[in-house]
Amino acid sequence: MSDYLIKALAFNGQVRAYAARSTDTVGEAQRRHYTWPTASAALGRAMTAGVMMGAMLKGEEKLTIKISGGGPLGPMLVDTNAKGEVRGYVTNPQTHLKSRAPGKLDVRGAVGTDGFLSVVKDIGLRENFTGQVPLVSGELGEDFTYYFVTSEQVNSSVGVGVLVNPDNSILAAGGFIVQLMPGTEEKTITAIENRLKTIEPISKMIEKGLTPEQILEELLGKDNIKILETLPVKFACTCSKEKFANAIISLGADEIKDMIETDGKAETHCHFCNEKYHFSKEELINLLEQAKF
Repeated sequence: MSDYLIKALAFNGQVRAYAARSTDTVGEAQRRHYTWPTASAALGRAMTAGVMMGAMLKGEEKLTIKISGGGPLGPMLVDTNAKGEVRGYVTNPQTHLKSRAPGKLDVRGAVGTDGFLSVVKDIGLRENFTGQVPLVSGELGEDFTYYFVTSEQVNSSVGVGVLVNPDNSILAAGGFIVQLMPGTEEKTITAIENRLKTIEPISKMIEKGLTPEQILEELLGKDNIKILETLPVKFACTCSKEKFANAIISLGADEIKDMIETDGKAETHCHFCNEKYHFSKEELINLLEQAKF
């Protein structure tokens, strides 16, 4: 099964819902960054929440999530868009803490709670929308829930989970976002609250192999859901050698001359995908000529 997410309405349009399978996407991030289990769980949760938030956008809109809680993981950054594309990295990918409970990775300890979750949305306006809330949990699902309620004034429930194999590869990853629309009936709210209290943790649903559709059925009831759209999900980075070449040109002629005279070459590195781009002496000379104009 390939990664994908679904957008849905429930209870006759009173509820908006998203669910995603992100196993391969998080797996790609794990391989690229060589993340250890706790770091994989944190990054995977953030990327899963992020790709569902991206599905709330339109066209060429995009958003960036920054999570910095003061823990050993360091700041974490996730980029996503309306096309189901997502990328992300953590400052210290080789972070792994002793589990606080059997089978439960200590994401809270790795992320920390002394900091903020920030969301910057580029929706094509002159200024970007920025929302920021303090971290209340460090487990991230509750933190994204708090973000929606506090910063966007949308009553929401966010569940994200990542399971890691003994060899550090990703066994399964996914999540859901359920949001109440204005004017939701009290009986609908009560029904959803009761289901949220009794359903299995999202990690268990993922472990059992539930599809995004089945996850929403567990949350909202099969007969209450109307699926609006299915969107493929994948790890995708926007970096390229051309972009890094333009960045080198922007450094100016003196800086490029120093690269040529000191090393005779240059290497650039993308934090998001861990890709490296090499520039030979001849390529740097060409960039130097362009920097003179």
